[in-house]
Amino acid sequence: MKKKIIYGALLLLIAIQFVRPEKNQGLADTPNDVTHHIDVPESTLKILKTSCYDCHSNHTNYPLYSEIMPFGWFLADHVKDGKKHLNFSDFSKYTKKKIDHKLEETAEEVEKHEMPLSSYLIMHSEARLNESQTQEIIEWVNRERAKLQASGL
Repeated sequence: MKKKIIYGALLLLIAIQFVRPEKNQGLADTPNDVTHHIDVPESTLKILKTSCYDCHSNHTNYPLYSEIMPFGWFLADHVKDGKKHLNFSDFSKYTKKKIDHKLEETAEEVEKHEMPLSSYLIMHSEARLNESQTQEIIEWVNRERAKLQASGL
């Protein structure tokens, strides 16, 4: 009986490898990207690309383990959820008011160390923000929000 259960589980594990989620492999730099809509200093952009873009843009750099199901499903769902909350690739499609709100949320999440997610940092330690990077993002957000508010929302 144990052998049947083991063989069945193994067969199921093999079978699920053929059910693949859609990958988030759009253009890395789109016309609607945040960089084409508001000022993003090069150093800040580097931080965003390292720590945010995998889950919050239309182009994810997938790790090797994403090819193994069910990990690939988890990642696909995680990216889909991340893009629902904030998508830097579609940033210019947001209204000014929504841009202001998204920027505010970005600063809050980073300041509280809620982003990047701890589950992401387990396998992506390079995405961990140090205090200097956290401050850089917060200061960038504050500058851009001040510009938006001065232009009238």
